[in-house]
Formats: sequence, structure tokens, C-alpha cells
Amino acid sequence: MRIAVIGAGGVGGLLAALLARDGNEVSVVARGAQLEAIRARGLQVSSPLGDFTQRVATGADPGALAPADAVLVAVKAWQLAEVAPTLAPLLSGGGVAVPLQNGVEAADRLAAALGSERVAGGIVNVLAWIEGPGVIRHLGGVPRIVVGELGDRASAPSARLEALAAALSHAGAEAKLSTDMERVSWEKFLLIEPWGAISAVARAPLGVVRGIPETRALLVTAMEELATLARARGVRLAPDATGSALALLDGVTPEATASMQRDIGAGRPSELEDQTGAVVRLARVARLAVPVHEVLLAALLPQEAAARGRLASFPRT
Repeated sequence: MRIAVIGAGGVGGLLAALLARDGNEVSVVARGAQLEAIRARGLQVSSPLGDFTQRVATGADPGALAPADAVLVAVKAWQLAEVAPTLAPLLSGGGVAVPLQNGVEAADRLAAALGSERVAGGIVNVLAWIEGPGVIRHLGGVPRIVVGELGDRASAPSARLEALAAALSHAGAEAKLSTDMERVSWEKFLLIEPWGAISAVARAPLGVVRGIPETRALLVTAMEELATLARARGVRLAPDATGSALALLDGVTPEATASMQRDIGAGRPSELEDQTGAVVRLARVARLAVPVHEVLLAALLPQEAAARGRLASFPRT
């Protein structure tokens, strides 16, 4: 299968390497030191699925790569507006773009740029990050991926996504199809957004956050705010969605950190506006109170502003 991966960070780099190792025709869009390292040495992966180095076709411009059957969009959510319009050449042969961002707005943003018929829904659950240029570190279980058609196409069989799921599963991931990607996306959001925001404020790994009763209570309240918002928007969450998400977090390795937390802690631009900011923004539209999220957003905005050059940098302790 011909698969293009946009963004060679932890998620994109890991999936690209696994898919290419399994014999798929994989190309990767990357930039800067990551691009140069992949070109020079390949993608170097340290993973429970094996430690290996994998060569892949690379480029800084999607338009310079061959069209693909599927395009996995693995850039950060805040990079999507810039990247989305450049993906059309990769889809010229009838391929489908699948967003893998944290958050609940990525598919709509891709569809606005590329047309709804070229976009499906997708989520990924995996602990992976860039350990150095061209080096991907993966911890924990196999990548778990869910893909599904959107809108009127959601209930019909999808040969293009069945092929993608089969390729991902054969490469070592756990890939499934869903007929309700809105619910799946909000379930992932319920898991990752409160964890990332509260851990960033606490500057602590997940094991500490969930282990201190007061901080755990804050995590639960943030989850409940998000679940209430989802239901107000018509999302069909299960009655115990919050409890299920918390149980999943309880099973994650204690030293785990969320990607937004890592970016904020390192002084890099993060997905704060696309995660916690999105909760506050969508809650205002729905006329719902989300006081925990409003405090989390206000507490983290100074660091985000400094990372984006909107505010003079300040010492980080």
C-alpha cells in the first residue's frame, strides 16, 4: 500500500517506520533536523515492537512526493491550518487523508481545505516521542488506531479504510474501523486533554497526578466537564465514559507524560489552544460552565505565549 505520513514526530515516525518495515511504500514529510537525520540515517526506532532502523522516502514538500492511497496526518494540531492545503497533490490519485491529532476539530479543518470526500476520521493511542533527530522512542503497548468514514459515509463499508486498517495491523499496530468517529474522537479527547493540561500545571508524570487524592479529584472534575460538553453537543458518549477513561489512565505506566505536557515543559509551542482552549471555546458556544478548564487555560497561557514569541521569555523553574 502507498502511504504518506505527514510529520515524523513520535506518532508519525513510529507508524512510518513500522509500515515501511512491513513492505509498504512509505513516504514521509518532515523538516529541519528531523528531515536531515532521516535522509542520512533512516528512522531509528526503539520500541517494544523491536529496535530497528528503517529507510523511507522523505521530503519537505508534500507536492514533491508521489500520490498515496492514504495520507496519515501526524503534525501537531496547531500546524494543521498551514499543512492542510498542501496535501492535495498527495490525494490526486483518489487517496484519503486521516488526521491523527489530539483534539476534536482536525477532520473538519482538513475537510475545509481538501473536500469532505477526501477526509476520514482517525485517532491513535500510543506513547512515543522524538528522542533525538531521527530517533523515535516508543513505550508501552502497541499503537492503537481507530479510523472511520465521516458524515453520510459513516455507516457504509469502506474499502479504502479497510485496506489501511489491514496494513496498520499487519505492521504491528492494532487498527479498527468505527461507524461513529465523533464518539471515538471525544473519548480520546476525554482521555488526553485533562491529563495533558493538569500534568502540565502540576509539572508531574501521570503516576503522581493520579496518585495524589486532591490532584486526582481535579482530574476527574476536568473529565466530567468535558463529558458534559460532549453530550451537550450531541455526542453519544457511554454513561460511564469518564470512569472508563480514568480506568485507562490508571493502567498507563506511571512515568508517562502527555505530548502537550512535554511541549509546554520544554518551552515549545503546544496544542494548548486546540485542546484546553477548544474546551473553553466550545463550552462558551454551548453556554456551559467549565471552571476547571478556564483556570487550567489561564494558568498555562503565559508559557504558551512565551513559547510562541508573544511574550518575553522568563525563567522556568
